[in-house]
Order: sequence, then structure tokens, then C-alpha cells
Amino acid sequence: MAWQLHYTSARRGPTGRAGFQFVAETPGLPDGVRAGVTPYLSYRPPPDAPLSPDDSELGLFPVSLLYDRVGGRPLLLRCRYLGRDYSGRYGNFFAHAVVAEPDELEGLRPAELWHAAHWTQSPAPENVLDPLDELTPGAALDPEALAAWLPVSGTADPYALLARLVDAVAGVLSRGHGRIVLVADDVEAIARWIAVVSYSLPVAAAARLSFVTYTADPDGAAQRLVGTTPAIWGAVRHHASHASAFDLREGGADGPASRFARTVADCWRAADLGGLDALGELAPLEDPAREGAAALLALCRRDPAVTAEEERAAAELLERRGAAIPEWVWRDLVPGVPSMGLDLALTVHEHAPAGLRDAVLDGLVAGLAGGRAALLTPENCDLLYRHAGRLRAVPSVAVPVLTSVARRHPGRRIAVTGELLRLDGADLDAAIREVWETPPSAGECTDLLDAHGAHPALAGLPSRTFTRLAFPGGERLGDTTTLRLAERVRDVMPDGHAGRDAAVVRAYWAAITGDPARTARALEEIAAAEGATRQLADEAFVGAARRLSRRPPRFRAELLAAVPAPVRARVAGRWTAELAGRARAGRAPLLGREIERRNDLVEVVLRLRKRGVAEPSLEEWARAAAGRWLAARQLDAHLARSPELRAVLRDLLGEGGG
Repeated sequence: MAWQLHYTSARRGPTGRAGFQFVAETPGLPDGVRAGVTPYLSYRPPPDAPLSPDDSELGLFPVSLLYDRVGGRPLLLRCRYLGRDYSGRYGNFFAHAVVAEPDELEGLRPAELWHAAHWTQSPAPENVLDPLDELTPGAALDPEALAAWLPVSGTADPYALLARLVDAVAGVLSRGHGRIVLVADDVEAIARWIAVVSYSLPVAAAARLSFVTYTADPDGAAQRLVGTTPAIWGAVRHHASHASAFDLREGGADGPASRFARTVADCWRAADLGGLDALGELAPLEDPAREGAAALLALCRRDPAVTAEEERAAAELLERRGAAIPEWVWRDLVPGVPSMGLDLALTVHEHAPAGLRDAVLDGLVAGLAGGRAALLTPENCDLLYRHAGRLRAVPSVAVPVLTSVARRHPGRRIAVTGELLRLDGADLDAAIREVWETPPSAGECTDLLDAHGAHPALAGLPSRTFTRLAFPGGERLGDTTTLRLAERVRDVMPDGHAGRDAAVVRAYWAAITGDPARTARALEEIAAAEGATRQLADEAFVGAARRLSRRPPRFRAELLAAVPAPVRARVAGRWTAELAGRARAGRAPLLGREIERRNDLVEVVLRLRKRGVAEPSLEEWARAAAGRWLAARQLDAHLARSPELRAVLRDLLGEGGG
């Protein structure tokens, strides 16, 4: 229920005294209500009003409807000028107050009660007033009527004014303090504008918007929206610079309006009351996220003019409220995803209901395919990679996403390669080169071949892997993983370039593990290696020769005897290159290990010569290395158990004049 109070100047009130007083009220008024209402009971006529108005002029005085709260209860106070009091003096007014329980205004905006039927024009003859069981708004200020009135309100640009007014109200409600002054000759226009602003708010927010339709003291009013006349405002405006003022005749203050405020104005322009409800559902006027709410509504309605900053605000609202966002928003957002900015589209996908996420992702990918893939950030790519399967139909998006992930996460390169191979119409060769800018390891390459076989896009990877493993000096070509890869290449792609490189790897293994005859054939194969990668073959030969230089002289001599002269000369060159610099030049003194290696190689020359095979470069070196007195003594000791080789050494030195 709601209690009523009447207040005016009377000759004799309920207490028997004369003057301004409560002359009637509803019985059972809660404690403190009368005292709480009293400070609001005042009325001063405008300064340009008649000083001694007759009855016909009293109707021209502005009516004041005030809304505020007293002790947590809504207060609605209507003041009307009466002119003379019981004594004939001017200045009398009648105040009709209604104090309600909070739930009595549920679903109502206080401004709706401007022309409510319960208001009386004069004090009741009796001092007892009935309680109001229901507060029923008048019909004059319903939203449809206000939407029809705005374009004929007499304001130069009512929608621009409304937008700026909404921004001002939002600031006051957000701060919790401040005052906005509405200036007009007609209090009816002020009441209508207050009603328009109230309908622009959710009911709960409107309940916090206190107002008064008319006051002669706008600088002292405690309400948030304050109506006054031009004459009054002209007299006090210089003392009230802290207040925002809007002249309802001219359109008020200039300046750009926020997206939220423009959206509110557009809803009124189109009589789109559902749009106003939608804004209130997403974020009320006093909520800092209101810009995001307006941007979301614009995106739901496919407005192409949403800026990047507004999209960021929308994304922040989605992240903040998540599941609390109404389902209709998600449903209406999905068709516009292709034209959204990438960050917002990803936010929509992340927070949308599960049943819509696939559709959101498809729209996001379609938008990227329209030329925005270059905007992808590493973080975006990581998010999209989680749904790589849905990218397969759009290579122009899939390729930059996949290659970005592979560059930054080497452990995912095999999986990324698999996704690339599932694409149709992509430049796979370029993509694979980018993913495997650093060649795969032997294990990775084997896994790729196991998973995808002889796919043309993978044909170059084994060769790059072998070549990388060959440096320096082919040491890793003999690893188990390298040999396993070579066997896998032979199985799945034996006839191509990779197959020929795999043959080099297998020949390398044969060269370092076989008997002299097998090693000779392997070295000859590596030296020829037609169609194989030249760098690989060269490093394989160098590596094999280096490892063979540690074999016993008898094995090495047999090997050299078995290979063609060009291969023999090449191996000989590598073996001398493996010696220490002094030993290679035939100088002394040498360390123990250096002496041993020199003596072994001289023995190889002697055994080869004994077989009737000569390698000129080796023999020339051997003469120089053995021709010195100390070297001869050391070699003599080395060959102590091989008199036949001593004889060959004497012949070798004799040919050189030693």
C-alpha cells in the first residue's frame, strides 16, 4: 500500500493552529515519514509569473512533480500553486505526497505517474485520507505516445538532444552525484523528457533516478534531473556552473555522443522499444559496460559502422558476463561474425553456447578468407589451431595458422604437416618448406613417412634431413635412426631424389662396417652417386674415409687395391689430411700417437706397393716422411717383424735417391 499526505496553508489544521501544515494524511503513517517528507515541501513561482494571479492564470503556473526516496521508501510529491491563502496573502501552494512501500513501484517508472488519477487539485475537506492500494500511471506518457511526440516536440534536433542527455544521465548515475538541469517554458515538456529518459533505463535504474519537474532553486535541488524555467535558469546559471544544463527548446549542450546514447536515440527514432529493453538487459545506463552493450546490439543488427574500439568494448562485456549474456544475443551475433574484427570473433567463439560455436568458427574462418588472414596474431593462431579440422576447407586461412604454430612450437611440426597434407588447393611445397625451415630429425622424418607415405610434398624432406646429418664429416649418417630412415625411404620412394640420397646413406654404412671388398664397392658407389645430393655424397665420402683411416694397415691396403685409381687417390688424400700437420709435411719431432699414425700410413703404402699397386701421391708423401734419419729408425722398429716390408721401404726410398 501507499500513504497519502496533503500539505498547504490553512486557517485551522488538525492541530488547531494556522499556517502551512499537514492538513490530511492516511492513518498508520510509519514513524519518521512525515519528518522525512517535510524538507521537500516548498514551492516558489517563477520570477516572471504574475504576482497577483487570478483564477484563470493559476493554471499557467508550472506543476512540480518530485520523485526521491525517504527512509528507503519511494516519495512522489506533487506541488501546485494556489495563489492566496485563507488570509488573502499570495504564496500558498498545495502539496500532495505519496509514500509507498518499495515494491509498490515494481515494474513502474516514477515518471509514468505524472498524470496519475490519484493526484488531487486541492486539499481534502477531511483530515483522513484513504491508502492507495495501487499506483496506476496515466496514459499520456506511455512509451508509444512519447515516441510519436519526440519528432514534434519543438526541439530543433530531439534525437541529438536525447543522446547527449542520456550520456549526461549515465555520468551522474555512475558517479552517484551531480545534477542535470532541464530548461523549458512548458513543464509538460520537461515531464515528457524525464519520462523519455526514464524509459531509456531499465526499471531498476529508473528507480535510482530522482527528479523534479519544476523548481525555482535548481542550484539547491537534491535530485538528479531538475526542471526549471528559462527565467530562473538565466538568473542562476552563473552560480551553478557545476550542473549540466539542457535547453529543451534549442537542443542543449553540443558535443559528440557515445555509441550507447546514439543507440538509445535511434531506438526512439524508430519507436524500437524492444531495442531499449535489449540495451537494458545487456548493460544498464549506469553500467561502465554500456558502450559494449550498445556495440553488441549494433553487431546483432549487422551495423557496419561499429569501430574497433567499440568492438573491444563488446568483447570485454562478453568476457565479463559470459554465460549471463542472453541467448538471443549469441544467436543474432553469429551471422555477423565474418565481418567482425578477429579478436571479437574469437571472443564470441570462446564464450558462445556450445551449440553455436561451430557456426561461429565457420563464420570467423569465412571472414579471414575474405582477406583478413594477414591480421592473425600468434595468439589467434594458437586458438584456431585447436579447431584445425574446421580450417581444412579454407587453405588461405589454414596455411598461415598452421605455419605460425609450427614456427613457434617445433614439437607440433609433425601434426601440423599432417593437417597441411589434408588441404586441397594449397601451395603445399611452400608451406612445408616454411614448417620445416629447420630440417626434421631422422626420427621425425621417419614418422612423417610412416604416417603419410610417398606424398609428393614430402619428397624433399628426407634429402634435407640426410644432408643436415652429414655435417660435419658424416658422423651421424651411421646412427641407427638415420639408417632406419634410409630404409623407410627405400621402401616408400625408392626412385626419386630422396631414394638416391638414401642409397648414399646405406653405402656409407656399408663402407664403415664391411670387409675390404664390400667397403671398396661402397666407396665407389658414394663417389659416383649419380643423381644424389652432392653435399651429402661429399660429406659421406669424407666421413667414411676418416673412419677408415683408423683401420689396420693390412685392411686399408687391401681396400685401396680394390678401388679404381680415382677413388684411391681421393681416399689417399683424405688419409694424409687426417695426419697432424708435421706428419703430413714429413717433419719432426712428432708425438707418440702422431708417430704411430704416420708409421701405419707408410705401412699401407708399402703393403699396397707389395701388391703391385701404386698410388703416386701416397708414395711421394711416404718418401718425404721416411727419408729423415729419425723417421727411418722409427719405421725400422715398426717393421721389425715384417722384413719383406723393410725391403719394399728400401726400394721406395731408393727410387727417390734416399
